[in-house]
This record gives sequence, C-alpha cells and structure tokens, in this order.
Amino acid sequence: MITTSLPGGTWTLGGLTVTRFGYGAMQLAGPGVMGPPADRDGALAVLRTAVELGITHIDTSAAYGPLVTNELIREALHPYPEALHIVTKVGANRDQQGGWPPARDPESLRRSVHENLETLGLDVLDLVNLRLGDATGPRPGSVAEAFETLADLQRQGLIRHLGVSNATAEQVAEAQAIAPVVCVQNMYNLAHRRDDELIDALAGQGVAYVPFFPLGGFSPLQSSVLSRVAARLEATPMSVALAWLLRRSPNILLIPGTSSAAHLRENIAGAALSLSDDDLVELDTIGR
Repeated sequence: MITTSLPGGTWTLGGLTVTRFGYGAMQLAGPGVMGPPADRDGALAVLRTAVELGITHIDTSAAYGPLVTNELIREALHPYPEALHIVTKVGANRDQQGGWPPARDPESLRRSVHENLETLGLDVLDLVNLRLGDATGPRPGSVAEAFETLADLQRQGLIRHLGVSNATAEQVAEAQAIAPVVCVQNMYNLAHRRDDELIDALAGQGVAYVPFFPLGGFSPLQSSVLSRVAARLEATPMSVALAWLLRRSPNILLIPGTSSAAHLRENIAGAALSLSDDDLVELDTIGR
C-alpha cells in the first residue's frame, strides 16, 4: 500500500495505485512539443524530483517530441521504481509542421504501442489511452476498430489497462462495451466544464478522470473571480485552480506539466491549499 504526503492521496487505476497528484511530461520536449529540450539536464532533474517527492503517476506519449519525453523518462528513471506507473497515449502522430494528424488505424496503433515499449524500456505498458478527436477537441464517431485493436494488444499481454482521451461521453460508453476503461483524459478546468456530468458518472463507476490543461494550457486561466479568491487566500490563481480540481471529485487525477523542478514543487504546494465551502461556491460560478 502506498502512503503519500502529496495532496489528494491515492486512486486505484484498475489494479494500479497512483498518487492523485501526478506529473505530465509533455512540456519536457522543445517548443511546440517538438524536438529536444533546451535544458536536458533540467528536464532529467524534473523527472527525478517528481519521483523523489512521491509522485507515482507520470503521463507521456511517444508523440511528444516525437519520442523525446519517453527517452528522457527512460534516461532519468530506468530501472523504474516498483510503485511508479507510466501512462502513455496512442492515436496521433506528428508532422513536419508540428501538427497532430490522427493515427488510429490498427497498423498505426500497433506500431505506436511497440514504439512506446521500446523507447520507455518496458515489456508491458501500465496504461494506454486512445487519443480521439483532434486539436480542437472531441469529435463524434465510432471508436470500435481502434479500441478493439488496443484490447487485442491487451490480451497479448503488452498493455495492462486501457483508457480514452479527448472523447465524448458516447465514445466512452462505446469503449466500455469493448473492454474495461480505467480512465478518461479530457480537457477540463475551472473555466472549461463541459464534462461535469461525465465526471460525476465516472465517479459512480469508479473510473478516473484526468483533466489535461488543468491550468488552461497554452492560454492560462484568467478570471476576476479566481483572482479575487486567490488574493483573499494569499495564494496564486494557479494554486486555487489545482486545489479546486482535487476538491471537485475524488476520481480526478492531476497531471500538471512543467519543465522546472521549482515550479513542480510550487504546483504540489498549491494543490494542497485548503478551500472553504464559501470559496467553492464562489469558484463554481466561473465555469457555469
């Protein structure tokens, strides 16, 4: 059993116990999530600091770089601590312009799974999310062929658990009819709350919800209400936003990204901020 002083405690993803406060590795790649980092030693230090602080959930993808973040994770942390679980994504490639063209046909998915295994130095992937939609968000459409491909790789022993990313509620349900889904990874934060009903439904099923862009992504959260609450608590708006997410639902797992070990520590401290019921009522007005 994992004990942790990290905010939020732990959650069980299938049979994997992870800290609710995790780390997203996307920002370790170069500008636009392309190429190597400007400070390779600094990137390695962030990963090692995350594990030293007790984080047991690291999110990555072979598409980041491409391959860059996986290779950094392997260099920094392999052989991996037994408690550490690395979650990756498949379903998109990178083009020369830095775009994210879909790669959800069976051959591309199988190639991507093996690519993740090789670059991370693993024999089996703990959890693989199927990335759906596009850069603008989820898009309707069947996930059957793609998710059945991943379920087959799971039966072969190459993947322990499956999830979906950038998905509609209907696509989540379709995937669940094919194989167990242990997490859903969608865009969600204080100001972007389209998935409120989905989060509550998943919580009732014991399925994790992992918000990407928890702090607004490339356009940081800006709200007079958020700023007012933060000033009253003598905290930063980003601290309040992270703390709110942990309070929003027990099945929410955080994976804020950073390329700075100091910023990682600030994020952890911020997520531990105590919010009163009055604070929560006021913050709830932002996204509604």
